[in-house]
Amino acid sequence: MTHHSLALIPGDGIGVDVTHAAIEVLAAVAKGRFTFETKTFPWSCEYYTETGRMMPEDGIDTLRGFDAIYLGAVGWPDTVPDSVSLHGLLLPIRKAFNQYANIRPHRLLEGVEGPLKADGFDILCIRENTEGEYSGAGGRVHEGKDNEVAVETSVFTRAGVERILRFGFEQARNRRKHLTSVTKSNAQKYSMVFWDEVTKELAAEYPEVTVSHMHIDAMAAKMVMAPQDLDVVVASNLFGDILTDLGAAIQGGLGFAASANINPDRSAPSMFEPVHGSAPDIAGKNIANPIAAIWSLAQMLEHLGEADAAEAVLSAIEAATAKGIGIRPGLNSTEDITAAVIAALEA
Repeated sequence: MTHHSLALIPGDGIGVDVTHAAIEVLAAVAKGRFTFETKTFPWSCEYYTETGRMMPEDGIDTLRGFDAIYLGAVGWPDTVPDSVSLHGLLLPIRKAFNQYANIRPHRLLEGVEGPLKADGFDILCIRENTEGEYSGAGGRVHEGKDNEVAVETSVFTRAGVERILRFGFEQARNRRKHLTSVTKSNAQKYSMVFWDEVTKELAAEYPEVTVSHMHIDAMAAKMVMAPQDLDVVVASNLFGDILTDLGAAIQGGLGFAASANINPDRSAPSMFEPVHGSAPDIAGKNIANPIAAIWSLAQMLEHLGEADAAEAVLSAIEAATAKGIGIRPGLNSTEDITAAVIAALEA
């Protein structure tokens, strides 16, 4: 059997709860298919308050030896500003391991009712994950004075834009052959016009893929009014971040929003995490929905070459939601939803 070495970073809040749930499901689906070992790292906002760092100086080197990283959630704003926790753990991992493709699927699971009239949509959002608006280039001067200035510079490289668009084209080629590139090139005449130009250049290499260009505001409306018309959506770091929260909303809520931070050339480990964040107000209460975390686990299994196991997990999730389990916040406990998924796996 194939053996997988996994780094677990439960993180903060409900990240601990849903990571525990996901690993229970992993143990169930692994039987007869593969073996695995996990090592848990306590890197979190609590770790920061104790050490002054979100992870140790050799954290990246430590993670490099694993096949994949599973992250629960990061953030506890009452004690550590989000700008510190995000830039101290999540973003450094994404950048250090060149996890430039953030993949977020948006569709309604069986039994789940979304807020829209439309229900037959299946959108795959591909978000650029290592540069753009989240490059961290900028600074502040004259802090606290009347003439204080803050500058945040977006950085778009040809290599970065081309590789995320090419990744999107490859996904579209294997799905319904439609790619929508999202920009705001009518207002951002340098970075977004550049993105549009690279999209058109690459489109010539994928004649079988139909390409649409949409501005971010029009795209937000499209996801609400006609999500069934969308297939693969590719956007910059900021736009992709915003659109995928909207995608989570139309698929029933953040409790269903999975994500994968992928290093496509596999030169370093990829990282998998639910989108919902740490939700400190419900942490430890056994009421967090673990479905997004378990769906992210399925993405990890697919990336590790365990396609059969990944499909089994997705089928088990839908078997649970088809029975009305986990379809609305607070309807079932974390433990009950997890147990229902495992029962479906073992049926």
